[in-house]
Amino acid sequence: MSILSWDDFEDDEPKQAAQAHQPAPVEPQKAADSQVVSNAKQSSPNVAAAQPARTRSSGTGNSADPLARASDALETLDVAPGLEELEMGAQRVQVDDKAMINCRADLNQLVPFKYEWAWQKYLDGCANHWMPQEVNMNHDIALWKSENGLTEDERTIVMRSLGFFSTADSLVANNLVLAIYRHITNPECRQYILRQAFEEAIHTHAYQYCIESLGMDEGEVFNMYREVPSVARKAAWGLKYTQSLSDPTFQTGTPENDQILLRNLIAFYCVLEGIFFYCGFSQILSMGRRNKMNGVAEQFQYILRDESMHLNFGIDMINQIKIENPSLWTAEFQQEIIQMILEGTMLEIEYARDTMPRGVLGMNAGMMEEYLKFICNRRLSQLGLPEQFAGVNNPFQWMSEMMDLRKEKNFFETRVTDYQTGGALSW
Repeated sequence: MSILSWDDFEDDEPKQAAQAHQPAPVEPQKAADSQVVSNAKQSSPNVAAAQPARTRSSGTGNSADPLARASDALETLDVAPGLEELEMGAQRVQVDDKAMINCRADLNQLVPFKYEWAWQKYLDGCANHWMPQEVNMNHDIALWKSENGLTEDERTIVMRSLGFFSTADSLVANNLVLAIYRHITNPECRQYILRQAFEEAIHTHAYQYCIESLGMDEGEVFNMYREVPSVARKAAWGLKYTQSLSDPTFQTGTPENDQILLRNLIAFYCVLEGIFFYCGFSQILSMGRRNKMNGVAEQFQYILRDESMHLNFGIDMINQIKIENPSLWTAEFQQEIIQMILEGTMLEIEYARDTMPRGVLGMNAGMMEEYLKFICNRRLSQLGLPEQFAGVNNPFQWMSEMMDLRKEKNFFETRVTDYQTGGALSW
């Protein structure tokens, strides 16, 4: 492979400069931009040809002078296109102007905060920063390559967990970026959503790091959601709740569409992150307790801490939308939500039976089923809905230190290990 020299770079510079001066497409100016492109194709390929029509029409006689063209463009600058909410002399945003959805207040004004809890969760997330490469995988590599290191059932659990979660966190990130972010109209909540999206990327990175470190077939693991039915069904269930919201023409503001958004939030926060994660997490953490796959288990501990915070944020956001829009929380809609959460629980029980056909790691499918029903009750209770499984308990008491569902609000206080955040690093 040849190395790019500075001479090569300088040869390409005029071409890159010409491309850089072409106007970026702005939605309200489609017609004007298309005319510019058309003119550029018909005339000589210089920088002037790529100017917006209104700038070239000013005619200073200095078309070859970039500084003159820049000055002319600023004289005719129109602040309106693309910034319809920008109004010179507009009043400053007041706390009471803010709302979770369908808010007309300027989203660029972060303060004053209306939801202090959302900002605190953002700060906690920033203090919670970690990177996959910080975890030593040497013990895991030796164990994975050893013929007698793990049983076949234990290998299946590791493969299935990495296969599902590598897809699940991508689904969650896509839903946040393509669907949820633009419909939540509160800036401090948006700030946390941006942090969460970054953390989902870190999680996908962590799974890839584990897969690469162990020398697994990356194609097999990352494509598992298309090849293993119990994994595919969970992915398909989550995808159906983001299809309508990811449509760029979708807008909230009607009871029907507001309920679609609320349904999406519950599906992703309460089921995908609040139920689908718990079987795999308990399996991997149980493995770590037995001094097996310590590196993978440590990665999952970090991820679990993040996901616990995501779950609590999502539930707080959902409940706030319910408070501000009580007409959405109809008896019929509540029954639909109960069914959704029960569907998610049944899918996770199916996944547990698939990954644990026999007893392994001090647990079995029957115990996992009771545990998932316990979690299901917890999710319903957090949303103010009636529990559906009477008399179930948490059969894995040893897990209370790592993900006690009754203390999720304080989970962040239980640190997995000590490490420095960026502001505390010594250079």
